[in-house]
Amino acid sequence: MLAVDGPSGAGKSTLARQIAAELVERGVRAECVSTDEFATWDEPVSWWPRLETGVLEPLRAGRPGVYRRVSWSDGVPGPGEEVEIAVPDVLVLEGVSSGRARIRPSLSLLLWLDGGTETERLERTVGRDGEESRAELRRWQLFERGWFAVDGTRKAADVRSCQ
Repeated sequence: MLAVDGPSGAGKSTLARQIAAELVERGVRAECVSTDEFATWDEPVSWWPRLETGVLEPLRAGRPGVYRRVSWSDGVPGPGEEVEIAVPDVLVLEGVSSGRARIRPSLSLLLWLDGGTETERLERTVGRDGEESRAELRRWQLFERGWFAVDGTRKAADVRSCQ
């Protein structure tokens, strides 16, 4: 299991998908799970137990994992489709808090992406999510800055990239 962590807009999703695709091309059964499919503005990291019980515990036991994706179809988070995760050779966890202290003993590798300045990352996320999300994204950035400081994620990473 590897985690790709770092602040919003750093390029985690892109890198994680590339890693998973490269593994699959090499004949490795790889699955990618994004924390974006669990987190909401009001629940930035406290959703972790749903990932543990729905995905990580079953996979550890050799069974497929299942979770309900958060849907943002109307701009407000709500229950989305159910997603099944086949038992992989490599699980790639991606997103803010994917490399949190609680999971680190289970990780083979923790990758950290800085992805530029807060301003650059904010502009990338606003470009992706729309101008109407700017205030929430800025609030999210302030939250994650505190989260990473307390969790020590960057310092704990095996590989750090300032891309």
